[in-house]
Amino acid sequence: MVSLQPPVCDFGWKAREFNLPGVDGQHYTLNNTRGKNGLLIMFICNHCPYVKSIRDRIVRDTRELLPYGINSIAIMSNDPAEYEEDSFENMKKVAQQYAYPFPYVWDETQQVAKDYGAVCTPDFFGFNARLELQYRGRLDASRKDAVANAPRDLFDAMVQVAQTGQGPAEQIAGMGCSIKWKM
Repeated sequence: MVSLQPPVCDFGWKAREFNLPGVDGQHYTLNNTRGKNGLLIMFICNHCPYVKSIRDRIVRDTRELLPYGINSIAIMSNDPAEYEEDSFENMKKVAQQYAYPFPYVWDETQQVAKDYGAVCTPDFFGFNARLELQYRGRLDASRKDAVANAPRDLFDAMVQVAQTGQGPAEQIAGMGCSIKWKM
């Protein structure tokens, strides 16, 4: 496991189109996923200890963002040949087990991860209503181990994006396992 930090937010960078299969049998695109006030795109997987440790908080935060007009989608771009736990069948199981309130989709070719410059799991991209990047930081201040009353960086940033169209100027990079690229 290689631990990486994604780069800081490139404010205004435009979201790239995608069309990916979800574990629910539907296909999801940028336009049919976006919310009235923005979109949170999360690159996650099933096997990463960083993702495993924050699943409940991701579910909580994405549910609580819905009334603000912020929709979310989770993209799995790892090569499941490297980690069977990341297979499409296991994606279905994890999405059901945690009752994901967002589409969980597979980037089989890894092109979407490349288009977005995703480097690790989790890697969060928060876009405003114009699909301009406004947040690329950590979920919260507790990192892997949940800390009571830890500041909810991602949630607070996306509420700000929903209300103003702009993310916070100060952002703290997330951390996660490297994306498992195909050879």
